[in-house]
Parts: sequence; structure tokens; C-alpha cells
Amino acid sequence: MISFNVPPCVGTELKYIKEAIESHKICGDGAFTKKCNAWLEERFQAQKVLLTTSGTTALDMAALLCELEEGDEVILPSYTFSSTATSAVLGGAKLVFVDIRPDTMNIDETKIEAAITERTKAIIAVHYAGVACEMDTITEIAKKHHLLVIEDAAQGVMSTYKGRALGTIGDFGCYSFHETKNYSMGEGGALVINNPEYNERAEILREKGTNRSKFFRGQVDKYTWVDFGDSYLPSELNAAYLWAQLCAADEINENRMASWKLYYEELKELGEEGKIQLPVIPKDCVHNAHMFYIKCKDLEERTRFIAYLKEEGIMAVFHYIPLHSAPAGLKYGRFAGEDIYTTAESERLVRLPMYYGLEPETVKFICEKIKAFYH
Repeated sequence: MISFNVPPCVGTELKYIKEAIESHKICGDGAFTKKCNAWLEERFQAQKVLLTTSGTTALDMAALLCELEEGDEVILPSYTFSSTATSAVLGGAKLVFVDIRPDTMNIDETKIEAAITERTKAIIAVHYAGVACEMDTITEIAKKHHLLVIEDAAQGVMSTYKGRALGTIGDFGCYSFHETKNYSMGEGGALVINNPEYNERAEILREKGTNRSKFFRGQVDKYTWVDFGDSYLPSELNAAYLWAQLCAADEINENRMASWKLYYEELKELGEEGKIQLPVIPKDCVHNAHMFYIKCKDLEERTRFIAYLKEEGIMAVFHYIPLHSAPAGLKYGRFAGEDIYTTAESERLVRLPMYYGLEPETVKFICEKIKAFYH
């Protein structure tokens, strides 16, 4: 069976994990965590980056830093993973779902303003498949209405919008380093803070409510409990694994891009014939080949297609069930406007195998089977 995903491994992970063990410092914020933070800050020209235990907890931190309260509203797409929504629910906010664009599967920026009320506090922009939302429009709307912007860039590490790294455009950016992502630490993530006014509060929040980070920098002579907090520090063992990935970041990116381009080239004719739809990358966006998906005609065809690929030894999967139709979505939120594309497009989308080290021959084999299905 051709796997849908194989977690990335570049070969130096064990070396760095061994170094972490031998340093006798395997809890959070050791040498490897600091290296990863610094690499992300420098590479993406980010004001401040803090590794977290997951992309979910990065989103949780962003929501807590937004100081969401009971009765506040947060605008987000329904076509996203549950973590996007649960972060807002954590603060007691009501979810306001907005329809997506059928081309990128991202939030439709032209529908956001109509969903704003006097209770709206923030907009969460989800960069689906590592392809940027229309961030200029979103940040302009946010500025006009005095709203905060959280970028859910879980899938967007190494992607850009008009030359700027995803995650560095809104007030906060959130990355995921889950095993299904381009760069992995098993479970892990990172919070990008784009306004320095939030730096100290973020450190306290991440360090169980203490000013421990200031103590280690010599800024206070002892540390104590100063505010609400939680534990969002990943283990040094996870950070050491990630460090190996970041050292090979360009190699991983180029390898994935080669697979993505080969898929596109092999399936282009089917797209031109109107049998399938291929991904769309807007001109201002540079993506990271996080996934390659196609769209079938409808749900019935997709169901047959996935079953056929499985019979041929190929693992392909669909993605999110729209949150507004899920039990928790009905409990915590509402859909603003009309669901024109969210449900219909989600029922057509199929994700094909995509991972670092995917062989070109394997991609061609998959594409031959897809062509056989449609012809």
C-alpha cells in the first residue's frame, strides 16, 4: 500500500536527540528549542517565535492573548480543522463561520465584513494547503473595525504572500509541526508574535504563569507566579528532532515541490478535459507543496474514486467535514450568510499521497491509475 503520509526524517534526528539527552536538559526551552526559535525568527523575519507543544496550543495561546471573553465573536472559515475553532471556544467566544472561495478553499475575504457585529473581536485566517488567504484585504478589514487577526498557518511553513512569510502578517501566526506536516517534531507547533507588546505576556502564559523566562535572562533575581498560565513548552527531544528538519528545510521543500509539480504535469490533461479540477495558486502566493489534491465531480464520484485507489494499493483521503455542520459547530457557532461553496467543495476534494522522499515513479504510478479511472 502506498502511504498517504510518511513523517519526514532526514537522517540526523538521532544525533541531535542524543545530544539533547547527553546535555541532561530534556524539558522545555533548552538549546534546541532556542535554536529552532531563532531559525524561524531569522528565516521568516518574524518579531518573536516560541515553540509550543502543538499547533493547537499555539492557537490556544493566540486566542488567550487576544483576551477573548464570553459574548465575543470570532470570524473563521468552517472548512478547517477543529483546533481553529476550539481555540476561540476556549476563551468563551461565539464562532461565526464564513463561506470559502472555491479556488483556494480559503475564507472568502469578500464575505467577512458582512459577518462583523459589535461583538466581533478577531478574524482567524486559515491558509489551506499552504496557500495564502487574501491577507491585504483581511488586514484592511481588521484595521477598519479594530479587530485582531490570527493566522492559522499550520500548513503554511515556508509559504509566502507577496514575499512575506505566512504567520508574520496578522497579529499572531500559528504553525504546526505534527507528523503530517512538511516539518515535524512528532507533536509540536510554534506561535509567531508580530507585536512586541505581547512578548512578555506570551512568555508568562507559556511558562505556567511565571516570569521564569525573565529570570533566566537575568532580568529578575527570582521568579514567581505572576498571571494565569499553562504549560506550552515542548520537550527538548521533540525540538532536537525538529532541528534536524529545519537544517534541511530547503531540501525538504524542493523535494516536495518536485512531487507537486509532477502530479500537476501528469494530471493536467484530465483537468483540461474537465474530468477533475486541479489546485489553484494565486499569483501573489508561493506555496510549500503541503498537499496535492484534486476535486472530483461530486461526493458519489469521490467515494468511488477513493475506493478504487485503495483497491489499487493507494491511500488517498478526503479532508474536513465543515465545522458548522458538526455537533460542536452547531453548539458553539453559527454560519453567517449562505453556504454556497463550503459543503459542496469539501465533498469533492481528495488528497493524494504527498511526503518528503516520495519517488517520482510512485507519483507517475498513482497518476496512471487516476487516468485509468477517468478514461
